[in-house]
Amino acid sequence: MSGAAYLVAAAVVAGLVTFALRALPFALLRPLRESALVARLAVWMPAGVLTILALVMLLDAAALAPGAPVDGTRVLHALVAAAVTVAVHLLAGRRTLLSIAAGTLAYVLLINTP
Repeated sequence: MSGAAYLVAAAVVAGLVTFALRALPFALLRPLRESALVARLAVWMPAGVLTILALVMLLDAAALAPGAPVDGTRVLHALVAAAVTVAVHLLAGRRTLLSIAAGTLAYVLLINTP
């Protein structure tokens, strides 16, 4: 096989694989809509995601970097950001992405202010 034919064949195969991988979720969507497991996950996943993010943030704040002063401000910042996340989640109609973004923004702003 010549160099040009090989390149064309490789591009065609890559294009077909890319198309198949992008079309596969849409093909699987119909059976998943009727699944009881997916319906249950849709109810519990937002709370699960928020819980995991809060735990990771709090554990990261509690595990201070070596040599950092132990003054508790990182833990306080993490608790304030967690409270912001919960407040936005409850006040903004339980919009998960909005509450995650607000909590993340609060945490980043708090740890980067002198």
